[in-house]
Amino acid sequence: MTFETIISICLGVGLSASVGFRVFLPLFALSLASYFDVWQLNESWQWIGSTAALITLGAATVVEVFAYFIPYIDNLLDSIAVPLAALAGTAIMLSTVADLSPVITWALAIIAGGGTAAAVAGTSSTTRLASTVTTGGVANPVVSTLETGTSIIMSITSIFLPILAVILVIIIFFIIFKIYKKFKTSNT
Repeated sequence: MTFETIISICLGVGLSASVGFRVFLPLFALSLASYFDVWQLNESWQWIGSTAALITLGAATVVEVFAYFIPYIDNLLDSIAVPLAALAGTAIMLSTVADLSPVITWALAIIAGGGTAAAVAGTSSTTRLASTVTTGGVANPVVSTLETGTSIIMSITSIFLPILAVILVIIIFFIIFKIYKKFKTSNT
């Protein structure tokens, strides 16, 4: 396994975690990175760097970010976000992983890409639901701001410092585990 392959996997994992917070924002970031030749995508995924994809993903990102600031609409979006995040995380890994056999690439894409995105999205939607129940949706814009900010930071870090992005993903999963453990303990 080459260093380029390892970096491409780190990029995919970082962007997949970012997809768990906002589906379109990391795809838009990847589109920008490809458009400006910061990252070379796999041959069959180079369309992501096209002008049409850039405009489409940019518009989708703006709509998604603003829609999450509307209480109850954000919960509706969360109901479709987990499966969309899993698909987007898988697609990101497929588009970024370099120099591996198709079997390994697909396994990584489904497990590391889709799995990471789905885990983060599931936790994110649970957090929003708890916010809606406990505050009547008043705190949801704060949750949305934190999620969008985290998605932006994770996307930028993934593109420019992919190894650091994987470390951040590990930290995010550690925090998720701690919250889950605390929640589980308080319910028993």
